[in-house]
Amino acid sequence: MLAAGLLCLAGCSSLPTIVPDLARRPRAAVPLHGAQGPLSPGQSKAILDRLSSRGVATGIFDRHLAREEAIVGSPLTSGNRVRLLQDGPATYRAMLAAILTARDHINMETYILDDDDVGRRFSQALIDKQRQGVQVNLIRDSVGTLGTPAAFFKELAAAGIQILEFNPMNPLLSRKEWELNQRDHRKLLIVDGRMAFLGGINISSVYSGGSASQGMRARPAGSPAWRDTDLELEGPVVAELQKLFLATWAAQKGEPLASKNYFPPTRSAGREVVRAIGSSPDDAFSLIYATLLSAIGSAQTSVRLTNAYFVPDPQLLAALQAAAARGVDVTLILPSQTDSWLVFHAGRGYYEQLLRAGVKIHERRGVILHSKTALIDGVWATVGSTNLDWRSFLHNHELDAVVLGPEFGKQLQAMFEGDLAASEAIMLEQWERRPLAVRFKEWLARTWEYWL
Repeated sequence: MLAAGLLCLAGCSSLPTIVPDLARRPRAAVPLHGAQGPLSPGQSKAILDRLSSRGVATGIFDRHLAREEAIVGSPLTSGNRVRLLQDGPATYRAMLAAILTARDHINMETYILDDDDVGRRFSQALIDKQRQGVQVNLIRDSVGTLGTPAAFFKELAAAGIQILEFNPMNPLLSRKEWELNQRDHRKLLIVDGRMAFLGGINISSVYSGGSASQGMRARPAGSPAWRDTDLELEGPVVAELQKLFLATWAAQKGEPLASKNYFPPTRSAGREVVRAIGSSPDDAFSLIYATLLSAIGSAQTSVRLTNAYFVPDPQLLAALQAAAARGVDVTLILPSQTDSWLVFHAGRGYYEQLLRAGVKIHERRGVILHSKTALIDGVWATVGSTNLDWRSFLHNHELDAVVLGPEFGKQLQAMFEGDLAASEAIMLEQWERRPLAVRFKEWLARTWEYWL
């Protein structure tokens, strides 16, 4: 609560423009980058045509990708391998296995790193690697790790791990202009510049239980397990993620990093087309937000959103309503319970408006939903750290990956259907009869939505 109050006091009071002009323009060629650098126009077109022809009928490649290129700036990369990871146990196993293989360096960036069973497993794995001569560099957010004892990080530093505290809460420790309201919400692990992990999963024992209905373990506090999603990536996109990590280190004026092979020769690892998107409050607008709005605006068949913290601004609200109005099947999976009372009720305050517009809303039962995924027309997908709320769009540094093509789309669709089966549909007639006490909570929460 103290941290939330300080963040509110430290921020601005006016709403900036957060998206560029998304008006329709003639399609431009979309260049792809492979293991050896930029592909020729013919090679790029052949890959995009392959993706388009194998999916459902959609105009998203024709109508959206050129604008995404202009909005984001980072390249579409081909030749990647993408593995979809569901929940903490599977993700932690994959991350720790990758750490064991490290031979040169490990770069890690996280919002939360708790001093608990999971946190200590990671800290010991990182210390072991540092002692073997593998350089470990760690960026941890000051607010996100506020509850982690200083001794935890001192032990890491004593082993030789380079640690950067992102935007310290103590202004005396700031290495640049004090910007308390900007937080590093990214979750990223890079091993030897060849393998990377990103998504919504922090390093904490709240993720120690899976979300499957059978064998689900309660998290330490006794409440339900957390449902989240991550990606394991190999291929040319890893270099783009490495650039983002190093740029954050430099922008925060961290100590010079040890000289390591941060950009090894790029190799093709698969057939997936992926774009890394790092959003920052230092940009004129949130890059992932702008490209998501553009993708929803280009959707012709379906929009599938799963998100932990849903407090839409007017532009996202209008995009969802417009998509439903033109016949697109717009379906949202949102939490039925949460760790943020204000966000939960602020988002619910928009249910009636969305339901009247034809948007379908389902609430995930039995877990704390923490996933941040989108699937448009079955072929344009994102997984990352960005919530659909004002804090992510305006104040946080976020990290997401866009994955193109029907193969990965089918995997994300299957995951979506699994969550849908464990969710309860919110019906308009039922929602209109909700008690006055619930409506009051929604009104109260929405007065704080800019800061949530």
